[in-house]
Amino acid sequence: MAEVEYSVTQLAEALGAELKGDGAIKITGMAPLQAAQSGQLSFLDNPSYKKYLATTQASAVILSAKEAVDCPVTALIVDNPYVGYAKVANLFDRQPQPESGVHATAVIGADCDIHPSASIGPHCVIGNAVTISEGAVIGAHASISDNCQIGAGTCLMARVTLYHGTVIGKQCTLHSGVVLGSDGFGMAKDQGAWVKIPQLGRVIIADNVEIGANTTVDRGALGDTTIAEGVKLDNQIQVAHNVAIGAHTAIAGCTAIAGSTTIGAHCMIGGGTCISGHLSITDNVALAGMAGVYGSIDKPGVYASGVPLQPYTTARRNSARFGQLNQMANRLRALEKKFEQEFAKQHERESED
Repeated sequence: MAEVEYSVTQLAEALGAELKGDGAIKITGMAPLQAAQSGQLSFLDNPSYKKYLATTQASAVILSAKEAVDCPVTALIVDNPYVGYAKVANLFDRQPQPESGVHATAVIGADCDIHPSASIGPHCVIGNAVTISEGAVIGAHASISDNCQIGAGTCLMARVTLYHGTVIGKQCTLHSGVVLGSDGFGMAKDQGAWVKIPQLGRVIIADNVEIGANTTVDRGALGDTTIAEGVKLDNQIQVAHNVAIGAHTAIAGCTAIAGSTTIGAHCMIGGGTCISGHLSITDNVALAGMAGVYGSIDKPGVYASGVPLQPYTTARRNSARFGQLNQMANRLRALEKKFEQEFAKQHERESED
């Protein structure tokens, strides 16, 4: 694969950055401050990494005007260095670009509408009445069931599975192992046995959504499970039936969202969070990792729960005490009652005197 190369001036223009230093330097890649070599570009956003700035071997660094004062090499000065890094990283992305057309080993059902510019990889299986729009990429061994719709520029990596009726918007990315439209966990109990409830809804994904590897999104029971524009889901997330996720919300790995829960727009949910079903989380809520959400949240803000890490002996001691909380609470109430009685008697004696 041909090497990608840009001058610092070209990168500054792409970012709209202020250039301080030699714009003719050629940049062929990116690396962290402490590991970068000549010909590479780095960035400084987290103050914890400023200690590496003075000795960095990078040819240029993306940073803020405040940090540029101490930069020993060519600087690209922007308001938000992390966003600057993200934009430049796209220019150096060497991900292979597949050719358009249908691979000879792919199996295509009847009545499909596949745009000539789309790319269908080896051993894909595509059902009936599937629509695949302009520039879409379907990776090897993907399985797409009947009546699915895939928007322009959307990319399904290898081994993505779409159940019937799934709708995906434009410019989405689904990483390997993603499953959309599997049955939600709907069961009714009848005389000690479980009766399966057919899941009649769909999964609807809006534009510019990214879904990480091995994440699953269940189809709705009656209505649809919906993921709005710009949502970013990490790896190994479970989204249950009839969940709705608002625009530009980001959810970190191993989060589990139970059925019929609504999550607002611009939320940030930390890894390993568990969210119960049939509740609502308003816009602009941030949940710290490992949070347990058992009730609705109607006010924006930052929320956390759980027990932080402790030394082992302390954790064991606290765990034992946790099991005694009810007993301790009862003792405390008894002492409070006794104190109140003694206080009342004392007050009565003072009144008589």
